Amino acid sequence: MLEGKATVKETDMSEKMQMHAMASASHALDLFDVSDFLSLASYIKKDFDGTYGSGWQCVVGSNFGCFFTHSMGTFIYFSLETLNFLIFKSPS
Repeated sequence: MLEGKATVKETDMSEKMQMHAMASASHALDLFDVSDFLSLASYIKKDFDGTYGSGWQCVVGSNFGCFFTHSMGTFIYFSLETLNFLIFKSPS
């Protein structure tokens, strides 16, 4: 596992939820190839949907732009290894 090696770039999540996000990403990297962005994102999204309810979105990659609306307290953008992870919950 790679906990402690992530760098949070921006977030409004609670610290507990941030730790869950980084642990989920680390576990996904243990399970899937670093270049399999779809499997990484899908794993994290399903983890968050199962833990915090449906409506979560996850973007994984080394270079991307985005513009989105999220529910307050549900956004994190961090890097781990050579990848960036964006996790957020869509507003209802």
